Amino acid sequence: MTKIDIISGFLGAGKTTLIKKLLDEAFQGEKIVLIENEFGEIGIDGGFLKDAGVEITEMNSGCICCSLVGDFGTALKQVLADYAPDRIIIEPSGVGKLSDVVAAVERVQGETPDLHLNSFVTVVDAVKCRIYMKNFGEFFNNQVEHACAILLSRTQKLDAAKLDGAVHMLREKNPKAAILTTPWDQLTGAQILAAMEGGHSLAETLMEEIEHEHHEHEHEHHHHDHEHHHEHDHGHEEHEHHHHDHGPDCDCGCHDHHHHDHDADEVFLSWGRETPRKYSREELQDILSELAMTQDYGYILRAKGMVPCADSQTWLHFDLTPEEFEIREGAADYTGRLCVIGSELKEEQLEKLFLLV
Repeated sequence: MTKIDIISGFLGAGKTTLIKKLLDEAFQGEKIVLIENEFGEIGIDGGFLKDAGVEITEMNSGCICCSLVGDFGTALKQVLADYAPDRIIIEPSGVGKLSDVVAAVERVQGETPDLHLNSFVTVVDAVKCRIYMKNFGEFFNNQVEHACAILLSRTQKLDAAKLDGAVHMLREKNPKAAILTTPWDQLTGAQILAAMEGGHSLAETLMEEIEHEHHEHEHEHHHHDHEHHHEHDHGHEEHEHHHHDHGPDCDCGCHDHHHHDHDADEVFLSWGRETPRKYSREELQDILSELAMTQDYGYILRAKGMVPCADSQTWLHFDLTPEEFEIREGAADYTGRLCVIGSELKEEQLEKLFLLV
């Protein structure tokens, strides 16, 4: 199996920097071929990548997107035959359309079962996002609209309001892609790769935790008497929703889950946001106190998140269960992420609570 990662982006967006970071930190030990196709006669970035031990196929006869039918497919198959790599990185021309490159790879993939299109992402210079969207809309917007992840570069050069504005513009063009807003030097190559590949959303992760906890709950009922089970000596991560009086939650799933084969996502709703907004520890404390101690936002089962701290270079991670929560310092994520799971969630109030409107 050979994975293909397409890394698109306008000239100067930072594609080469990104590829080097991935080679150094995420792709070590893999046999990699880079297919780069700069617009022009000479592949300007070939030197350092050759030094990194990467085989390079440069197609400088023209834009990759201008010769899709024969030339590109033939070259890709030749790379597979000659090198049998673990991974192929395709760096299309900065003025190419990402949709054309994806379509070309999918055509080859249809004839080559061992080929797997792993990710197709776009690197966007956060500082130039607005002007590029205005002046090069057809090409820039295509790269944004068709990306499974958008990796913002130079976000450290923007204040919070301008960064939020850039994310809003991109989100209008692509509502589903992961948008990486954290400066790259604060992230590992593995974290960036996880964002590129889509990974689990925070909601999916929380749902899996709830499923696991329900399973543990059932298991303990078979091995311990009921009174002992409710002493809650499972540690902080175990939720306690069976203790509070949120009747609708308990009646529709928490105890009978395994008897009726319901999935958690059939029973509970999730509200989630990705945001570059920074929170002070005091702000987060107030928000979570409100969420944990009142029913103004629905019947809250769990909440989880990781956000950059406004007071320092650290990140704040939080976990919340009914009537209790924990805030701790943790690793940076590709952008701030928030997730709340429960029933009868009041989404507009949650937006206001987390200061997103």
